[in-house]
Amino acid sequence: MRKGGWKWFVLIVALLAAFILDIWLGSVHIPVGGVVRTLMGKAPYPAWEKIIWLFRMPKAITAIVAGGSLAVSGLLMQSFFRNPLAGPFVLGISSGASLGVALLVMAGGTGLFLVNTFGIVVAASVGAGVAFSLVLMASIRIKDSATLLIIGLMVGSIAGAIVGTLQYFTSARQLQAFTIWTFGSLSNVNISDLPILIPLSLLGLLISFALFKPMNAILLGENYAQSLGVNINRLRNGILLVTSLLAGVVTAYTGPIAFIGIAVPHLTRAVFSTSDHKRLIPSVFLTGSLVLLFCDVIAQMPGSEHILPINVVTSILGAPVVIWVILKKRTLGASFR
Repeated sequence: MRKGGWKWFVLIVALLAAFILDIWLGSVHIPVGGVVRTLMGKAPYPAWEKIIWLFRMPKAITAIVAGGSLAVSGLLMQSFFRNPLAGPFVLGISSGASLGVALLVMAGGTGLFLVNTFGIVVAASVGAGVAFSLVLMASIRIKDSATLLIIGLMVGSIAGAIVGTLQYFTSARQLQAFTIWTFGSLSNVNISDLPILIPLSLLGLLISFALFKPMNAILLGENYAQSLGVNINRLRNGILLVTSLLAGVVTAYTGPIAFIGIAVPHLTRAVFSTSDHKRLIPSVFLTGSLVLLFCDVIAQMPGSEHILPINVVTSILGAPVVIWVILKKRTLGASFR
């Protein structure tokens, strides 16, 4: 087995195990044998078939797609901006999506919109799109990448301030609905949403992989990358587009999910000991999928009827991972070498 091949094998096996475990666990107990038979099309009971195929399977698939997409977008941001704390949401994408949902739920929300998933997805998509457009327009005038990062943070701050104002004046019912959305949830996605979520995420991932050569060059500095023929402005706009697509579509369907985009790239670099994006991008995707599946399993609180918000679990697990990488590498900057 070639160097590092066993790590890929372990990662894929762990991902499959976490996928099955996520389908198996839930408030309604279904034996492992019942899960296997249902997946083979031989469900012992119609109720089990409905629970697995209509509820648990879409949730598990969403965890794979969302975890991988957020992790890859975080990798691109950290590598291009050479900032170990950069993540998919520093461009204001998450804040823009939150503002869109806040305007829908708290400024003009009705009882219908509070439970209308399609309306929330549209509002989040529009908000994320507006935030991306502002950052993209700024990137045309601003050539310095670090300054662009600050612009993105300021866009997010403005959106956050508007959301805070809406929260202050809204009713308790609408505030509760919005707060629940900000906790993040993989259960918001049903089987009819997957034909939209999966292709858009797959498109972003394919574009990301196509950028692995210029991404490797940019690690040695913009001047070196330019000497190799890399168009920095085009690469930057491409990364902005891909990151916004991946983070925007995930946030629209699941709500904001914290720490996956920041922690997973560092964890993957530490495990695979490489900075080659040809290997990093697929390994980061698989690791992100595994981590979010694992977080969802913990969120189920096995043995309990209660379910924790996914953001609570990702934050509890994500922060120690970043601290561990810092202690192991002495400095986050070492993760890029």
